[in-house]
Amino acid sequence: MIQIDALPAFTDNYIWLLQDNANKRCAVVDPGDAAPVLAWLARHPDWQLSDILITHHHADHVGGVAELKKLTGAKVYGPANEHIPARDVTLQDNDEVTVLGLTFAVHAVPGHTLGHIAFYHENSQRPLLFCGDTLFAAGCGRLFEGTPEQMHHSLSRLAKLPDSTLVYCAHEYTLSNLRFAVAVEPSNPDVTARFEQVTRWREEDRISLPSTLELERKTNPFLRASQPSVKQKADERTGTDNTSPVAVFAALRAWKDKF
Repeated sequence: MIQIDALPAFTDNYIWLLQDNANKRCAVVDPGDAAPVLAWLARHPDWQLSDILITHHHADHVGGVAELKKLTGAKVYGPANEHIPARDVTLQDNDEVTVLGLTFAVHAVPGHTLGHIAFYHENSQRPLLFCGDTLFAAGCGRLFEGTPEQMHHSLSRLAKLPDSTLVYCAHEYTLSNLRFAVAVEPSNPDVTARFEQVTRWREEDRISLPSTLELERKTNPFLRASQPSVKQKADERTGTDNTSPVAVFAALRAWKDKF
């Protein structure tokens, strides 16, 4: 049984820590800073960091990789098409990697960056998705390198995963994303309820993650570009008829960038 905890980093990053309690081995996802991981290892001296999974090349996701590998000897997995420091294993779309006894399928999800990947563990009850900065709770990543078409395709691919999939994204952006979701769909009761719930959680300094894909499909405007209410709002914003879900998505992303 794998336990998953969040190690906060910087102002709003999460480094996901996967723990194999039986063998006292652990893995981390996107350690932008080595310090939180090293602090955890210092509190658990019997544990070994065996693996490091990387979704994309941005500094707040890879900044701690080289130091952690040097100090622990952990194996580093990352996207083949990006520069990842100290990477041992290059990963392409549809590859598989086994970490702590869990097999993860690699999904190419370009958009935020061109080589961005996600890690998906299929489990009949609680599948796991580590999606970096592609899919956020109630949002999605900015298009720093890719196109709206690429990001919409990537999100649509992830949205096809099972409802029960636990979504482990890399930032605590949920409340600000939900403020935007309320602006897009003010009459969506699922959005309103989630906004109220996450507002309470953050007032209590409680983490809002992981999410589930079922919840994302109900409340994330970037997964709802085909919904008439979302299209209507996008059309109002652009003053045009956005005739495709990709066009609606592009309008939403441009709006969110200035929201």
